[in-house]
Amino acid sequence: MFSKSKINEPASKAPEAAKPAAPAAPVSSPAPTETKASTPKPKPPASVLSSDLHITGNIKTTGDIQVEGTVEGDIRAHLLTIGETATIKGEVTADDVVVNGRIVGRVRGLKVRLTSTARVEGDIIHKTIAIESGAHFEGSVQRQDDPLNPGRAANKASGNPAAATAEVKQ
Repeated sequence: MFSKSKINEPASKAPEAAKPAAPAAPVSSPAPTETKASTPKPKPPASVLSSDLHITGNIKTTGDIQVEGTVEGDIRAHLLTIGETATIKGEVTADDVVVNGRIVGRVRGLKVRLTSTARVEGDIIHKTIAIESGAHFEGSVQRQDDPLNPGRAANKASGNPAAATAEVKQ
């Protein structure tokens, strides 16, 4: 970067010190902005709860979860995958729910998929649903435009005219 002749010359020290300060500030400021705009933040991998894990309590995340163990409590996530060895006792809420294992409780999701190894004992509230041949399901299925928001359906069911009007306007 620096040559020996420039370092030793007293006249070139002052201009050299002034040059990097002025161009460096404007050049470095736009570069991070461009980098942030052009490269999206990479999505983190799904959190995996292994088959030897037993959790008592609720789990809430904006990310993805793959459950292979046992959870006694409610789960809320973006993408929730219930493994074949998993057992969930509680309410499950996610944008995408893929059930390979057992759920005892309500399932809420925009997209719900029960594979051939799934066992669900409870109601499913969904926007879209797929049930493969061989899946075991006991409960009711209800389609809603917004299954992730349980308050909206409760207001409509209670006969509140204001809530019904809000539904029509949206």
